[in-house]
Amino acid sequence: MNKNTPAVLGAGSPIVDMLVSTDDCFLKSIAAAKGGMELVDQSMIEVLLSKIPGNPVKAPGGSAGNTIFGLARLGVPVAFLGKVGTDADGDYYRKRLVELGGRDASFRLDSSAHTGRCVSMITPDSERTMRTDLGAAARMTAAEVLDADFEKIAHVHIEGYLLFVGDLAEKVLSTAKKHGCTISLDLATFELVKFKRDVLPGLLKEYVDIVFANEDEAREFCGDIAPEQMAEKLGEYCEIAAVKLGREGSCIKDKNGIVRVPAELVKAVDTTGAGDLWQTGFLYGYLNGCPMADCARFGSITAAEVVQVIGADIPEERWTIIRRKLQA
Repeated sequence: MNKNTPAVLGAGSPIVDMLVSTDDCFLKSIAAAKGGMELVDQSMIEVLLSKIPGNPVKAPGGSAGNTIFGLARLGVPVAFLGKVGTDADGDYYRKRLVELGGRDASFRLDSSAHTGRCVSMITPDSERTMRTDLGAAARMTAAEVLDADFEKIAHVHIEGYLLFVGDLAEKVLSTAKKHGCTISLDLATFELVKFKRDVLPGLLKEYVDIVFANEDEAREFCGDIAPEQMAEKLGEYCEIAAVKLGREGSCIKDKNGIVRVPAELVKAVDTTGAGDLWQTGFLYGYLNGCPMADCARFGSITAAEVVQVIGADIPEERWTIIRRKLQA
C-alpha cells in the first residue's frame, strides 16, 4: 500500500452479522421465505436466535461496514460514522475496527437500543435468508453528524440505505463536500432507487464523485438497456460510474470512456457482501491513483475471495494473498 493512501470515512448502519448454516426444513419451520430479507425488532431476533441450533458465527457487517472493514484489512486508514448500542455487540464492532487499525471516534452510542444485528441463515445451495434489526443504527440523526468526523478524511463512502433515514444522508453528503472530501455512494438496492427516484439525480450531481450500482439498481435508474449504456447514463451525474454485474464482471465509466472488466470466476459458497467487497478493491485502487481498469480488476479479486467463505469476513490468511495480488 502507498504510505500516503488517503483516510476513508464509512457512513452507514453498523450491523453485527450472526451467521448460521441451516437447511430448508429449518426455514420452513420458522415460515421464512428462502432468500428474502425482513426487518424485525430486537425481540424477534432473540426468539430466532433461541431456535437456531448451535452458536452462530459473529462478524462485523452492514453494507458500508463490509467495505470499510475490507479497506482496513488492506492497510487503508479508516473510520466509521454510525450508531451502536452500549452493549457487548457494540463493543465488539468498535473493538474489531480498532484492532484492524481503524478509528472509532465517530461512532455514536445509544444506551437505550441494542446494536443492530442481522441473522443470516445460509442453506447448502449458498442462498441466504436474513432477518435484520437495525437497532441503534436507525436512531442516528443528522444533528449527530459533526465537522470533527471529517477531519483528516479524504474520502467518504456512504451506503444508500441512509437515504431512508430522514435527512441523515444529505447531512453526511453536504458535510463531506464542505470538507473537500471525494464521495462514493452505493445505491444499495433497487427498491431504494425506485423510492428515491425524485431526489437521487440531484444528490448524485451535487455531491457524488463515484456511484456504485449493481445491475438491478442500474436498471431501475436507467431503464432496461445494456450495461455500457447504464454506465454511460449514470456517468452523466458523477465523475465515475461503476456498474457491478456479478459473474459478468463490471462496467466502468469515467472521463476517459468506458471499460468492461471480467469477474474472477470461482465456486461461490455464499454471496453475502460480494458487492461491498468489490467496492473495497475498487476504492483501494482509486485511492492509490490506479487506472479504472485496475480498480475494477481489484474489485474482482476481493469479490471473488468473499464469495468463497460464509459471510463477509474473509480470513486473514486470504487477505495476505489478496494484498500480494493487489501489489503485483
